Amino acid sequence: MSGLRIEELPDRLVVTLDRPEKRNAIDADLVAELHAVCADLEARPRLLLLTGGTAGIFAGGADIAQLRERGRLDALAAINQGVFARIRALPMPTVAAIDGPALGGGAELAYACDLRVCTDRAVFGQPEVRLGILAGAGATYRLPALIGEARAKELLFTGRRVDAAEALRIGLVNRVVAEPDELLPTAHGLLDEMAKGSALALRLTKLAVDAPAAAHPQLDLLSQAVLFEDEEKHRRMTEFLDRRKAR
Repeated sequence: MSGLRIEELPDRLVVTLDRPEKRNAIDADLVAELHAVCADLEARPRLLLLTGGTAGIFAGGADIAQLRERGRLDALAAINQGVFARIRALPMPTVAAIDGPALGGGAELAYACDLRVCTDRAVFGQPEVRLGILAGAGATYRLPALIGEARAKELLFTGRRVDAAEALRIGLVNRVVAEPDELLPTAHGLLDEMAKGSALALRLTKLAVDAPAAAHPQLDLLSQAVLFEDEEKHRRMTEFLDRRKAR
């Protein structure tokens, strides 16, 4: 039985975690399905909206029953970390739409996306130390990048949960909506704004932002050189100048 529902739109893929009976826990089957989604988006780059729907749960973490039985070789296989890294590296921007808890691996899945939108009943947390492990699927380096080292260490060391208001205040999410039925329209609205731009410019901008510091400014210069020769750049700038002239 599939753990994902997938909707294909002209410029984006909408992927919904669909294991309500397990609170969308991330197990090996779901990881395999997420890898298949990544393969599709790598072959045909499009925007991605990733959500748990609006039923009050994003993802309650990794499947603890499976996690309990994993040994050191499983840890070294980077089961969850590998697919989250692949989501992070997708060519086009990604948005996570979060309603309800995003805990443990579920929070790390949200961090792997470029932007996050949530409802006011969303909750984020890394309870791993209380289970005798660490947040090994991205939180130890993505969370400090998002909210700063001191705040990230507090959350990772204590397992304290963060509600939507605090998540917005500390920069963990980009938008908070009051009602669940506003969540997906708001997330699509962000993607709609992105889709107004040049797909190639968007893709190269993401590549530049995610690149290590040592790659700059050379990467920026090379990317700009590619874009300066792009026909769409010439078309868009001509249209801009024509509109200004008409005014």
